Amino acid sequence: MPELEQLHAGHAPAVLAFELANRAYFAASVADRGDEFYERFADRYSALLAEQEAGVCAFYVLVAADGSVLGRFNLYDLADGTAELGYRVAQHVAGRGVATATVRELCRLAVASHGLHTLRAATAHDNAASQKVLTKAGFVPVGPADPAALGGKPSTWYQHDLVLQR
Repeated sequence: MPELEQLHAGHAPAVLAFELANRAYFAASVADRGDEFYERFADRYSALLAEQEAGVCAFYVLVAADGSVLGRFNLYDLADGTAELGYRVAQHVAGRGVATATVRELCRLAVASHGLHTLRAATAHDNAASQKVLTKAGFVPVGPADPAALGGKPSTWYQHDLVLQR
């Protein structure tokens, strides 16, 4: 059974393997991170851990029994009880409810571990799978998002009021 774990230094090799194995799959729905992301992965990973330590973000990975990463689930810009949610799952588990179940779990953690009451997530209009995940997890569309955030694609913000989950 996969476990949702807060990101730590020991996850780095599995996270890099996840990103590399799914690069083309991810690039089909969001802007590719570019070669520099992979070439400077260690530096970027250290920066993520520093952001998490500072309390401005909370990063999670969904880890399979064999230690491989099945997905990344991130809370960005934690402030005043709100945060932005970002996530991606491996191609081989997409469409199996993994993202929906994990986003629901992260919503519970957002309240219990981070004291959040509102999450927001942007998704491109052509990303029906992500829209379905968000809707099933309790998010509702609240307005247009800046297309620059998702590689220039027309996008919508979704929001989830977590107060009812307390």
